[in-house]
Amino acid sequence: MTARPHERMMRGWRNTGAGGRSETRGPSGTRRSCHLVAGIAALIILVTFSLLPFGVQAQNRSDPDAALRADLGRIADQTRQIMVPMRDGVRLSTDVYLPKARGKSEKLPVVFWRTPYNYNPLKGARLRFAHAAVSHGYAFVIQNERGKFYSEGTWEILGHPRTDGYDALTWIAKQPWSNGNVGTIGCSSSAEWQLALAAMNHPAHKAMVPMSAGAGIGRVGPYWEQGNWYRGGVFQMLFAPWLYQNQNTQRPMFPADLSREDRARLATWFDLAPRMPKVDWKRAIRHLPLADIVRHVNGPVGTYEEFITRTPADPAWFKGGLYQDNEDWGVPALWFNAWYDVSMGPNVALFNHIRAHASDREARRHQYMIIAPVLHCAYFRTTNPQVTGSRNMGDARFDYEGLIWRWFDHWLKGEKNGVTKRTPHVRYYAMGENRWKTAEQWPPKGAREVVWYLDGKGPANSLFGHGRLVRHVTGKPVADRFTYDPLNPVPSRGGGVCCTGGAQAGGAEDQRPVESRADVLVYTSEPFTEPVEVTGPITVTLFVSSDAPDTDFTAKLVDVAPDGTAWNLDETVMRARYREGYDRQVFMKPGGVYRLTMTPMVTSNVFLAGHRLRLEISSSNFPRFARNLNTGGHNYDEAEPRIAHNVVWRGGPQASQVTLTVVSHDKDE
Repeated sequence: MTARPHERMMRGWRNTGAGGRSETRGPSGTRRSCHLVAGIAALIILVTFSLLPFGVQAQNRSDPDAALRADLGRIADQTRQIMVPMRDGVRLSTDVYLPKARGKSEKLPVVFWRTPYNYNPLKGARLRFAHAAVSHGYAFVIQNERGKFYSEGTWEILGHPRTDGYDALTWIAKQPWSNGNVGTIGCSSSAEWQLALAAMNHPAHKAMVPMSAGAGIGRVGPYWEQGNWYRGGVFQMLFAPWLYQNQNTQRPMFPADLSREDRARLATWFDLAPRMPKVDWKRAIRHLPLADIVRHVNGPVGTYEEFITRTPADPAWFKGGLYQDNEDWGVPALWFNAWYDVSMGPNVALFNHIRAHASDREARRHQYMIIAPVLHCAYFRTTNPQVTGSRNMGDARFDYEGLIWRWFDHWLKGEKNGVTKRTPHVRYYAMGENRWKTAEQWPPKGAREVVWYLDGKGPANSLFGHGRLVRHVTGKPVADRFTYDPLNPVPSRGGGVCCTGGAQAGGAEDQRPVESRADVLVYTSEPFTEPVEVTGPITVTLFVSSDAPDTDFTAKLVDVAPDGTAWNLDETVMRARYREGYDRQVFMKPGGVYRLTMTPMVTSNVFLAGHRLRLEISSSNFPRFARNLNTGGHNYDEAEPRIAHNVVWRGGPQASQVTLTVVSHDKDE
């Protein structure tokens, strides 16, 4: 008999048995009463376990998702490993889940989740949303990007949203079980591809729920981050560990002529996920030159090595899957953002951009944004109290899932449930005061700019210096000097980060250990006598000098509690060579004084009475941001840094300053 393809592939593999299990039998003389007692005990344990709440049962299994996955099998008809063809013939691995309770000819609205990550087996958030979608009467479709796992082709970050994404929607809309209305959903990479797709305005794309989607934004307004690759023209180091794990340029594949049934069977045996050797990224991330970091830890070579050579305005950024602000937008969106995420500034800038510039009136009107006090993609793990990093944020819980299904019910099923009328356009969590607030625009109506100037009665070096923040310019120009050594950078402490492979933890942390360094300038206001709400963009403008042709300047906004605890709110950086625009490089000369407006920060924080405002200025924040080696060279291909002697000017016509967005504390819009 002819062997099946998978049988042919498996020939020659040694049979290693049943996982090493062995069975032992008691002596033949064992009394039956012992067996009876043991059987009764086992029955009691089984019944007791079955009566436990679902969550408790799941925690007692090696696979915490097993019960939910089994229940999905009970309520859904599953078709796995459908190879959906794209316009160029490449096929993408796709699974479909349909409610068993549907009528034979019933056409269903569809929730679509597309990802570069492994969903074999389905687990975590993807499993939870598949189960919820089917339970709410939707078809759930999940698909791997090209070049990932069982999908064919070569992988590219964001997975060709304008072609593969568009073609996938076309395929879904034509299926006999589809009513032609598709909603996209996902967090991080599963959200970021949706942005360029929304620019295409596919007729089936009725609504979207992008969560933590900043790495899908190329350029928007003052932000030229190109998918979070940069902040202020400085490489964000998270991409070294992330691409080590994810740029799988070499991978095994099964024969293209396998039947769907054989492919689905094989998928229960092989997930095709790489098992990357563990890397100590706290150590590895210090390697120089930058271009060799992934290669240095024996990682796959490809995307990282290409991207690290680009500048923020490189034309190649505008040819990939990133959404750029010269594109249109055609889809209603429910945005989830997080205060301690990588990309809050671009996220809110894109929200405003769409509301102002989308040619589709319905899309302009129906953009809604929620900003939570959590880390990247941590919306569904919100607790009471919510502790983000080390700061207690109070009760930050919110019914995200309830809102998602009301949103989809409205746009995909046509239900008149009032979700667009009752949902505020902006719902944000004001830290410090620790409560949810609402507004109809961002920043909230009535917000005003308030300028604070850098000042001091002496050098501002460290927490123990004399730096102050004041409301009015005083005196003549004064130089605050510090030395920046790239081999001894200011360490990152908390912040809006993700995906660093353990090199850095995110969130709010006490910054006093950082502020004790002499290469950190610290400027602090007097205590506030009443609460002050800072909600919106924060712009730092510095007058700087250096004996290096190029260096970086960093800024961090801090809330100082009465006991001295200094909570970081947001941080930014600017590479001096890009101070006149990201499309040009202009170097400094010794003795020159240069105006530098940094990439805006953004937050919502109520400085309570007795609290103080603080601004930290330095030239490094590592490993959040790559170190400038101060040479004026490429940085990415250099290993020998030079020390820079940097200056921040304050007072007179060279009054360095921070501009806050302040709203009334006692009123919501």
